[in-house]
Amino acid sequence: MTKPIVFFDIDGTLLDEDKVIPDSTKKAVRLLQEKGVHTVIATGRVPKMFYWIQKELNIDSFISMNGQYVVFEGQEIYANPINDELLQSITTMTASKGHALAYCGHDDYRVSEGNHPLIESSFDSLMMSYPKVDEGFYKNRPIYQGHLYCNSGDEDLYIDRFPDFYFVKWHDYAYDFLPKGASKAVGIRKLQEYLDINNENCFAFGDGLNDLEMLTMIGTGIAMGNGVPEAKAAADLITTTSSNHGILNGLIQVGLLEKEAAVEYENKR
Repeated sequence: MTKPIVFFDIDGTLLDEDKVIPDSTKKAVRLLQEKGVHTVIATGRVPKMFYWIQKELNIDSFISMNGQYVVFEGQEIYANPINDELLQSITTMTASKGHALAYCGHDDYRVSEGNHPLIESSFDSLMMSYPKVDEGFYKNRPIYQGHLYCNSGDEDLYIDRFPDFYFVKWHDYAYDFLPKGASKAVGIRKLQEYLDINNENCFAFGDGLNDLEMLTMIGTGIAMGNGVPEAKAAADLITTTSSNHGILNGLIQVGLLEKEAAVEYENKR
């Protein structure tokens, strides 16, 4: 495949600080699609959490749960579930310490505790309601990623106890955990192999700690102006913030869209 492909993180990238898709981002994605460029979401979120974004942006391909579950044009092409025994062990440990978990499947997710303050705080930051509770959710289906909810500093207990897991912080009290070696970059490689596309034709936008591998391995990595310092250091270039036309400006910087797109957008404001 010779067509370019662009991967977009969600929080802080496609979405601004108010968890809204800026108009300039909608325009930029639409212009890419009109040019025949493939657009793909690359996120730590569970698919159910971003279905509305797919619908609004007309994107049906995604790297979800930090590379653990990959879909291209509606077809599953890669899935890497977590070992059931490890899930049982971490469930037992969190229950004994007053912490909590979320279990992420390909079609839904559940948390292990109801009315837990750390879960509530974490989902408030996403501007999402408290999830449904099912402490045995992992026993009934493949789980590709978990969330650990614990106080700052307590994560070291789990990092030491579970060397087979990779923990990535996304909130003061919340960490994604997934099999060691998993990342958005792994999911992207699976899609590249499936499409037989050269890395040089691949671009990625990100802003967070879970974007580092993606921004480093991709042909052209673009960090958002609001990104963490580590993301900016990993990227090939830095665009403006997500709320200041960061996607549109970044695509112009790498030559996938023309400068006239930005001028036209500004003239319509």
